[in-house]
Amino acid sequence: MSFSLKKRLGILFPIISTFVICLSIFMLSRLSLSLWQSERINDVNGWGTIFLSGLRIDLASLGYLFAVPALVSCLLLNNNTIGKICSVFLRIWIVAGLWLVVYMEVVTPSFIIEYDVRPNRLFVEYLIYPKEVFGMLLSGYKLELLLGALISITTIYGAWKFSRYAVTGLTFPKWYWRPVMALLAVSLCFLGARSSLGHRALNPAMVAFSTDPLMNDLILNSSYSLFFSIKQMSAEDDAFKYYGKMDEANIIRLVKESMSANTRLPHSELSSSENKDLKGVNGKQFNLNGSSSELMPTLVNRSASYQGKPKNLVILLQESLGARYVGGLGGLPLTPNLDKLMQESWSFNRMYATGTRSVRGIEAVTTGFSPTPARSVVKLGQSQTNFFTIADLLKNQGYHTQFIYGGESHFDNMKSFFLGNGFSDMQDFATFENPDFVGAWGACDGDLYKKADQQFSQLNKSGKPFFSLVFTSSNHSPFDYPDGVITPYNSPKQTRENAAKYSDYELGQFIKKAKASDYWDNTVFVVVADHDSRAYGNQLVPIDHFRIPAVIFGGGIGYKQDDRLASQIDLPPTLLSLIGVDNLTPMIGHDMTQDIEASKLRAMMQFYKNYAWMDNNNDVVILQPSKSPLGFHYDAETTQLNSKEMPEIMVDKAKANALWGSLAYKKGYYSSEYLH
Repeated sequence: MSFSLKKRLGILFPIISTFVICLSIFMLSRLSLSLWQSERINDVNGWGTIFLSGLRIDLASLGYLFAVPALVSCLLLNNNTIGKICSVFLRIWIVAGLWLVVYMEVVTPSFIIEYDVRPNRLFVEYLIYPKEVFGMLLSGYKLELLLGALISITTIYGAWKFSRYAVTGLTFPKWYWRPVMALLAVSLCFLGARSSLGHRALNPAMVAFSTDPLMNDLILNSSYSLFFSIKQMSAEDDAFKYYGKMDEANIIRLVKESMSANTRLPHSELSSSENKDLKGVNGKQFNLNGSSSELMPTLVNRSASYQGKPKNLVILLQESLGARYVGGLGGLPLTPNLDKLMQESWSFNRMYATGTRSVRGIEAVTTGFSPTPARSVVKLGQSQTNFFTIADLLKNQGYHTQFIYGGESHFDNMKSFFLGNGFSDMQDFATFENPDFVGAWGACDGDLYKKADQQFSQLNKSGKPFFSLVFTSSNHSPFDYPDGVITPYNSPKQTRENAAKYSDYELGQFIKKAKASDYWDNTVFVVVADHDSRAYGNQLVPIDHFRIPAVIFGGGIGYKQDDRLASQIDLPPTLLSLIGVDNLTPMIGHDMTQDIEASKLRAMMQFYKNYAWMDNNNDVVILQPSKSPLGFHYDAETTQLNSKEMPEIMVDKAKANALWGSLAYKKGYYSSEYLH
């Protein structure tokens, strides 16, 4: 029977048989993943949609995969020399294709456990840091690595044997039928890949049906998800592409209206085309050529609330410490030291991260830049130099500026961005002498804080003010930390909870040293998370997973439980105010030392391609790619988003702020060269 089928299909047998195998793998994988996530599928009544739309995606994927080999096979496959070369090419293509399909589906469950979506651009971005990633994998994912290797070897071996069978013993058509067959085969592949007769070809937005991102991703297969993400990466993402157009003047007007009134620079001060000299701002004479509204539309002059001798500034950026891990914010009892600090310092109880990646948190707390669907400005090409950061501002004020990190500072392009934008001192793993414990991501938090204390003591003796960004890493998968330091919260040893508890222990040890140090009284510190450990769930934007701790402490900082809504982008203006630095900057965040109108309080959150704007009443506008904005009310008690119609002015303000980052990046509205 198989010989008869092979004879009838002839030169199309290798393509069609491999097509069927790949399609079966996709469908079996989707079925397995769906059974695993059946409860969430039932919640959205999505069984039929997932499998019917999934078949459409699979056919499109295989259309892309087989278009070239189908063309080559129809035209060239034969018993002559060229045909034999074509046969080898076809076998390699079949093996590579089958391996890709199998491997991507095999790694999908682990990726979903970590990120709650199918493999996407994160899968590719991490591959450019092999040292850190392979260290993490070897330390915490040995079983997954072993299974991946065994399955890859088995797949390649089996595919090679199958490909030999597929390309041998074929019957070949007359020469005049070959162009007809080639045209038919390629046309079918093209139609399948495009999967639409409309203006646009098939894309994930066309088959998305749920507010649960994972449900929409189950429709895809992981090969399609990965390569679609790579295609998007080939050109910088632009919010205008996802959320629609808006007049630039309207965007700027609405963004300015979102800013606190007490930071607005009077338009008349900098609207002339003549040069304006502003003395004493940013530590030097400021010269602006041309209109401020053209060069830097959000330029504002902020007077510091503290007017004494400028203080040092230390940002203790905590890896993956969401509010749900902080006892003082109603989370798990893992952070007694941070909880104690919250009871004696200025604690923000409604602070929200702008994104789900470390570089997004770094972007927010060092530049005050609002989030976009694109990568963080830490990684974008046009922001590697002359991009505003508080490090650049403070460096021009005479501060020593540094970055302290237990790992390799080149990871996620941090070193390049920092050195190009005001950080003068990189204290990364290479500068650590005999660390007590080294994990997959470098020196542990204990070594990091010892290093920080040594640096601050030395810098304080110099009499020169300093700004330091200290970035922890122990609370990152695979959660490496030294034995015998803490009593584990759960088992096995290397869990998120135990790593968070360990990191908090080392924070407590550092705070004890800092309080007894010579630099305590003249330093303002902030402990703030970069993001939660995982943002997932059945909502368009899982807002509860964006809530993070933020505590300001140090010399002169009193006790305050702040229940105002705040965003990470509000921290840079606030910190500059607390250390006594008057400043002229393009930051749109609030100086929270001031009384901010309740109507101005907001948080903005970027969740992959979705953007959420939440006001002080917990009313939320969510923007999705190529869809109309949706309104919700966020219930902080249940963490649910309940549908609610939003006024047009709020929707417009949300859209303007969602577009502002991309506009400012493209137009150079965040350039620091105008401030030098």
